[in-house]
Amino acid sequence: MGQTIATTSDWTRLLARRRFRPAIFVVLLVLLVAAFVYGVGTGSIPLSPEQVFQGIFGPDDYEWHRVVWDIRLPRVLLAAMVGANLATSGVILQAIMGNPLADPGIIGVSSGAGLFGIVILLAFPSLYLMVPLFAFIGALLACVIIYMLAWKGGIQPMRIILAGVAVSTLCGAGISAVMVLYSDRVQNALLFMNGSLSMRGWSEVHTLWPYCLLALTAALFCVRRLDVIVLGDDVARSMGMNVQANRIMLTAIAALLAASAVSTVGLLGFVGLIVPHIMRMILGTNHSFLVPGSILFGAALVMFSDTLARTLFSPIEIPVGIAMAVLGVPFFLFLLRRAM
Repeated sequence: MGQTIATTSDWTRLLARRRFRPAIFVVLLVLLVAAFVYGVGTGSIPLSPEQVFQGIFGPDDYEWHRVVWDIRLPRVLLAAMVGANLATSGVILQAIMGNPLADPGIIGVSSGAGLFGIVILLAFPSLYLMVPLFAFIGALLACVIIYMLAWKGGIQPMRIILAGVAVSTLCGAGISAVMVLYSDRVQNALLFMNGSLSMRGWSEVHTLWPYCLLALTAALFCVRRLDVIVLGDDVARSMGMNVQANRIMLTAIAALLAASAVSTVGLLGFVGLIVPHIMRMILGTNHSFLVPGSILFGAALVMFSDTLARTLFSPIEIPVGIAMAVLGVPFFLFLLRRAM
């Protein structure tokens, strides 16, 4: 991306965003809390906000303590972490690749994690508890292969995208092959393929939160680097940045964010694509605001979507990945119309 000359209308919009940013973050925090309370309080046994907080902070012998603490709370917390991870990963990838349609799937993270996860689920079902670990290894391995394919005296965004598409296609073929070979066990893999929080509990929360905390903290510390790198490689170099080293580091952070989320809940699309665009339209392109805004909105969006997915057709529960696709496709088409 090159630099552009700011017009009077551009500065007016920028000043308007600066003026309303504190209010926007207050709204995002309210949305986050509302999605949390809605998620914990909604189900076969509806609970009021007062009952939700009593179930979380009240005594162990409270009437709804087990419903809240053992069933709903871990699922809602997991949804929040997954949404924050995928949204932040999308922000980083769109910045370092200079591609507004980039998301975690574009560099093969989702496909790599999916392939290793499916192999364990279908070929070695007795190792089900190891799915997060192997999916994480698959995601990181996909990143290494992509960088090996894309490296030619350095890394360029276009080469990363092309290598990512190639690796994603190859991993997708591998997933299809495994599902054909173990067609009698495919049912076990459907939830993973569509992204689901069903039957997830505290063990998944404990698995994800260290990666979530580490990678989100790293992303927040790198906001200035993202602001520089979106100006273009030549401008970034003129400002003293080692572009290739920073692009590798930022890609590793994005891969860790996406891989940890995918390894826990499966393949969940559209979050890393649409959340950064919504926040960019509201908050502007300054990553000091864009990254924390995407963390908050991504967490709220996935919490809300998962609650809809498990209650809309109750007692039948649909994977959250399907709900996200229904919500995300209209906005994706809107983006395409804007780009054309």
